[in-house]
Amino acid sequence: MTELSIMAARLTSLVLTLLFWAILIRAILSWVQPDPRHPIVQFLDRVTGPILYPLQRIIPPLGGIDLSPLVAMLLIELLKGLLVNAILNLGS
Repeated sequence: MTELSIMAARLTSLVLTLLFWAILIRAILSWVQPDPRHPIVQFLDRVTGPILYPLQRIIPPLGGIDLSPLVAMLLIELLKGLLVNAILNLGS
């Protein structure tokens, strides 16, 4: 396994983990209705929007609850496992 593949796998894992947490924080913030003009709220929207908006068009709310963050987080964890393993296998 090369050092480069290990570093690429770690970076991929880190980016996907940060995205996971951004989606989780955005979901929690949605419960308290923060000011949409707040810089943190705008940042979270810019980072997570490209993932959540397409999912929201596909997955209808269930009893008024948006399940797209949960689906996105599950997909990120699946993608993380697949990508990190693929990167490490390429380096062997």
